[in-house]
Amino acid sequence: MLDNKYYFYVQFSFFYSFYFILSNAMHIVRLTIMLCTICLLYSCCKDGPSSAPSYLPIDDSEYPYAGFPRIAIELEDFHDLRDRETEIPAHFQVYGQNAPESEVLDLTVRGRGNSSFMMPKYGMKLEFSDKVSMFGMPKNRDWALVANYGDKSHLRNYIAFKLSEWLNAPYTPKCQFVELYLNRKYMGLYLFTETIKVAKNRVNIPENDSSFLFEKEDAKKLDPPFITTQNGYQFHVKAPKQPSDASLKMLTDHLNEFDEYILRGNFYGNDPIENRLDMEDFFRYYWIQEFSKNPDANFRRSVHLTWQKGGKIHMGPIWDFDQAFGNAAEEKLKPAENWFIRNYRPTFYIIRDFKTKTRATEYWKRHKDSFKAIIDSIPLYKASIDKVVRNEYKRWPILQNTENWALRDPYDSYNEAVEAMIEWMTRRYDWIDKNL
Repeated sequence: MLDNKYYFYVQFSFFYSFYFILSNAMHIVRLTIMLCTICLLYSCCKDGPSSAPSYLPIDDSEYPYAGFPRIAIELEDFHDLRDRETEIPAHFQVYGQNAPESEVLDLTVRGRGNSSFMMPKYGMKLEFSDKVSMFGMPKNRDWALVANYGDKSHLRNYIAFKLSEWLNAPYTPKCQFVELYLNRKYMGLYLFTETIKVAKNRVNIPENDSSFLFEKEDAKKLDPPFITTQNGYQFHVKAPKQPSDASLKMLTDHLNEFDEYILRGNFYGNDPIENRLDMEDFFRYYWIQEFSKNPDANFRRSVHLTWQKGGKIHMGPIWDFDQAFGNAAEEKLKPAENWFIRNYRPTFYIIRDFKTKTRATEYWKRHKDSFKAIIDSIPLYKASIDKVVRNEYKRWPILQNTENWALRDPYDSYNEAVEAMIEWMTRRYDWIDKNL
């Protein structure tokens, strides 16, 4: 047993040690929190993104929330995205006004578009690891970010899709305006949209070796697998995904035979055109393209078709209208007057038939209220993106720029850019209605 002197020393040492630990506990907690914060910030802000980040940071101090979803994409090692072939692993997250609204998702990203990919602000093709639903749209792995850099209204693709829906197209790509942060840099206003592919909620045709989704392309961009018809037209075959030589020959032979049929021009005898071409799809597709004077629709590129063995050819779905509605780079397409699509093969050979031309006129008369309504709706669509457009043109101050081939017309304001489009569409509508 300890004597009183030693017992006092033991008590004093015990209570002093306890007091020291207690008084420094908060310092230890603070130090621990600080070290954890430093580690977290380092993991988020080092040269490359984490392999499994819990969130993707965005800095909206310069470009404040404007009412639309913000998307953060970080490419592996903050890779530059400057070609359309290389699929780069990446992470993806959707932000609302104050916080993330989705988990961090894995995907690959590559460039997309023809000449538009060479713009300073470019489009992207997204392929997620798993099927995802975006902004209420049906689940799928494949999506696109459309930059609309050459369209100073940022509305042309959007209103074309709306018009297609109003005309009851079997399928029109669904879309949503978003703002994009790529590798933590603000990229501006984009149209997040479905891609054109065979799927239950997209182009709904059977997935077999005798059902085809194909796209007219030009020699500048030939994506395999592709076919070339006897008249020199080239088509990228998007479905089936890995067609056999026999399947490709089947499609080529059918398109060659259809071309010979329309050259003969006897559409309403024993071999009516309705048996070969879905006429409702054709008239809808024709009038959307003719009304918009879409440069690509003269059977140059971005023209989609479907065909199943034993069935009809179907025109559509529509795609790529950033150079339409008076925004064409070619001066001959700038006027709102004169026919355009009907002057080019194959539409020329189909429309030249008197009965078919009459039916085309009847289609316009039945549906012209929809064409007028899309013009009347533009101020509403413009108002919905006014705020986000301020961010866009702060990032890309190009309203007066005419140096790029796609930026032909200068405007003093965004309002002027939209009003110019409305004025062109109004004149186009009136000219068609008077010259049927």
